[in-house]
Amino acid sequence: MADAYCSDCKKNTEVVFDHSAGDTVCSECGLVLESHSIDETSEWRTFANESGDNDPVRVGGPTNPLLADGGLSTVISKPNGVTSDFLTTSLGRWQNRGSNPDRSLILAFKTIATMSDRLGLVATIKDRANEIYKKVEDQKSSRGRNQDAILAACLYIACRQEDKPRTVKEICSVANGASKKEIGRAKEYIVKQLELEKGQSVEMGTIHAGDFMRRFCSNLGMTNQTVKAAQEAVQKSEEFDIRRSPISIAAAVIYIVTQLSDEKKPLKDVSLATGVAEGTIRNSYKDLYPHLVKIIPSWYAQEEDLKNLCSP
Repeated sequence: MADAYCSDCKKNTEVVFDHSAGDTVCSECGLVLESHSIDETSEWRTFANESGDNDPVRVGGPTNPLLADGGLSTVISKPNGVTSDFLTTSLGRWQNRGSNPDRSLILAFKTIATMSDRLGLVATIKDRANEIYKKVEDQKSSRGRNQDAILAACLYIACRQEDKPRTVKEICSVANGASKKEIGRAKEYIVKQLELEKGQSVEMGTIHAGDFMRRFCSNLGMTNQTVKAAQEAVQKSEEFDIRRSPISIAAAVIYIVTQLSDEKKPLKDVSLATGVAEGTIRNSYKDLYPHLVKIIPSWYAQEEDLKNLCSP
């Protein structure tokens, strides 16, 4: 509360500010001293240093350091309805004629954001993919290439670097028609360009079979106990020299663990949930079979249960 002069009380009294109505009310007589006041304070808490000059106390969109104008340029929208205002239409036409150096970047960032949303990726992965694409675009060497494949490859590399890898098949499912082969070529091209820029090898991060387990098990609707057993089995499988891709090992372990549970999953369902071909799962199962006693947790299945599994 603060003090203000009240005309009814004829003295300075404590006043109360009603934020919902915007009224300043005398606490003694109830007289409304001021109505419909405009609140000029911050509309949200930024948790920034209040003594600094970087606190956005009013409205405004976030800046984008990857764009030349910081992403704060004005865009004149198209008028709604059949009849349009002449001034608005003319201004929009002239704006479209003007050269916007960030137009292609804005469209690319929107495409990356759409793909990220469809895959359920966090904002840090999306921002990393935007940074990678900006570096490739600055070199002016990606012209003539499949842009959808380039954007998908940027997202794939960003997932790898943020230790949240996605399979190429998952990226391909949201890549606007780009094939796995095209995304693979684009990935090799981007890595090569980044290595030329930095003068050193690009750190991509190591893929482990455990990185896919939680997501694959969720797709199959497995119980928590079965998921825990699958995760422990995958970790133990890394101790053996099994020359298969991490995705194939993850799919094979899931198939084995489900066969030892009451809710058995057919090979076809495991293949659909993991994106691994049935033949590949069988071959990985054949490589894992000799080590099952050491791989499968003893609290989940005994040695007698493992002997009842069908031999590959």
